[in-house]
Amino acid sequence: MNKFENKEKNLNNLLDKLSNLTVSYSQSSYNSEKIKSEKDQLKSEKKEIEKKHEELIREHKYLKERLALLQKEVEKRSDIEKKFNQDIDELSQETESLVEEIEKWQI
Repeated sequence: MNKFENKEKNLNNLLDKLSNLTVSYSQSSYNSEKIKSEKDQLKSEKKEIEKKHEELIREHKYLKERLALLQKEVEKRSDIEKKFNQDIDELSQETESLVEEIEKWQI
């Protein structure tokens, strides 16, 4: 962001210098109009870039929030899976115990 602000500051300084040049030197109106046109074009491009930058910031925020939600969901599912595996282990142990008891009674 700081880099962007520095570039903007430099661009504004350059535009001011160009404006001063056209005023201080008597140039042909063609050159003056050309410089003014280029200045206007640069301002337009700057506005477009700023708009895209804001859109990217909004998109980044949305994606960051979405990622956090997905991470929470993955953690939740992981916890459910761990609980499920524990339940299976407990049932497996109970089954083994029951089989042992049945075998004792059959003898």
